[in-house]
Amino acid sequence: MKITNFIDDVQHVGIPTTDLSKSIAFWESLGFTKRGQFKNGDGQVAFMTLNHLTIETWTADETPMKPGAINHISLNTSNADEAFIVAKDAGFTMIDHEVQSLPFWDHGIKYFNIQGPNGEIVEFCQILTA
Repeated sequence: MKITNFIDDVQHVGIPTTDLSKSIAFWESLGFTKRGQFKNGDGQVAFMTLNHLTIETWTADETPMKPGAINHISLNTSNADEAFIVAKDAGFTMIDHEVQSLPFWDHGIKYFNIQGPNGEIVEFCQILTA
């Protein structure tokens, strides 16, 4: 038996924070819902979900406030061009000033990145089908 027999999807991505309320508000602005908030030692932890993706964000650990062990989180999008406009209009901190592309997969990808409140990079990625 292989370890892959026990893995079927992403369970959650952990991102420490110095301001849990600000992090919760950021993820909610992207459409996530807070599914739970609990005491965690000297701090608090919140689990934010959107469909099958879960973000665990917590206080009381060292928080670098810059990209670190987690380079980015990629969210699947059906239209990177339209999502870019919406993200920019919503006032998110844009890392990319236009939609980017790379020759990945059969027809390439379109993507752009925004920065979250702890320096994390959130990528919006569209795998092109034609």
